[in-house]
Amino acid sequence: MPTRQEAIDLILDHFDHPRNFGAMPNPDSVASGRNPVCGDVVTVCLRITGGRIETASFEGRGCTISQSAASITVEQIIGKSLADLMRMDGDSLAAEMGADVMGSRHRCATLALNALKFAATQYRNGTAIRSQADAPVMDF
Repeated sequence: MPTRQEAIDLILDHFDHPRNFGAMPNPDSVASGRNPVCGDVVTVCLRITGGRIETASFEGRGCTISQSAASITVEQIIGKSLADLMRMDGDSLAAEMGADVMGSRHRCATLALNALKFAATQYRNGTAIRSQADAPVMDF
């Protein structure tokens, strides 16, 4: 478990230098999520090969917690199976980001994770949206 300062440093690093940020050409599944309480928005894209996440990306706007959590989560899932993604929860993210630093911002921190799970579910069901322009914004 990181110290408070290590957690803050991780969050600020991912906010200032987001990993896998930007639109993805030809994704296999896209989902957009919004926190209706604060207005944070994240759009995620997945490219899936043989049940594994080959690559992922995100775009968004919002608070430091939501955007850094999106960067951290997307970085974590690349190379994992869809089943691995579906087993992830906010507790593991809180452990990495520091539960005390996240505080009451759990909904912000899990916004991207919820969008990624929605995109994976849509892909598994054969109803994946493959264009960012066509992805409805879901409240998570």
